[in-house]
Amino acid sequence: MGQSSGVTGKELKEASNINSGLLALGNGEGKKKGHVPYRDSKLTRLLQGSLGGNSLTLLTSPISPREADFEENNSTQK
Repeated sequence: MGQSSGVTGKELKEASNINSGLLALGNGEGKKKGHVPYRDSKLTRLLQGSLGGNSLTLLTSPISPREADFEENNSTQK
């Protein structure tokens, strides 16, 4: 079961795969400016057309107003 989300089974595996893809994007930020590690995950490969070249990309993330969710909100914004 996911820590605070309560997700299990197939949904948990899907969320884990998405997180791995986002981690691959984050890992590419610190290496070379403008370099995106497309080969590191399926997500980055799918987004290759939107992340490279002269494109502009917008990332949205859900933020909860609950005090209990502060740490998760904080790490999402970093």
